[in-house]
Amino acid sequence: MIRLSLNGEHPGTLKVLCLGAHSDDIEIGCGGTILRLAEQYAGTFHWVVFSAIGAREAEARRAATLFVGPTALREVLLKTLPDGFIPFVGAEVKAVFEELKRAVSPDLIFTPNRKDAHQDHRLIGELTWNTFRDHLILEYEIPKYDGDLGQPNVFVPLEAGLCQKKIRYIIEAFQSQHTKRWFQENTFLSLLRLRGMECNAPSGYAEAFYSRKLVL
Repeated sequence: MIRLSLNGEHPGTLKVLCLGAHSDDIEIGCGGTILRLAEQYAGTFHWVVFSAIGAREAEARRAATLFVGPTALREVLLKTLPDGFIPFVGAEVKAVFEELKRAVSPDLIFTPNRKDAHQDHRLIGELTWNTFRDHLILEYEIPKYDGDLGQPNVFVPLEAGLCQKKIRYIIEAFQSQHTKRWFQENTFLSLLRLRGMECNAPSGYAEAFYSRKLVL
């Protein structure tokens, strides 16, 4: 496998922007990679969720603290746009992106896949590229009923213990999602194992992303 590293440009610090349409998107899509980066770099994390309503607001805040820790969290921005209707309030979403562009210039951005079948995810992914034109952007994947998993081109190997921590934090933080049949430990572990097999990860586990542009 061809390997890229962040160590050259960021020997000790890293500024990361994490974008999610809903309160569990970031954690499911790239939680393991975030845990690894939080351990590896003395970085700062900006955490933005566009639809965190009712109980899901507290869950999102709790999850951000679990995954990053209170010290590294520079900002937790939680909006209350309606779940499933985000494309129909596009002007409000775009305004948030413009505020982010003025406030932060991250080294790395995590965002949903632009080809995700869920309309909320798709819009956030599209506006990420529309707003941040000279940044390293990795689009994460989220397993769901739509069956839209594709062929990612960037892989982050993860130790088995880190994968277990990711899953434990997700289950612990998002109590409101426990009634959903897909929201199970084996769902999350299965995708980690599949991507780990595809990139020949030493532990057998990995998260995978889509990237339009990489500078080598």
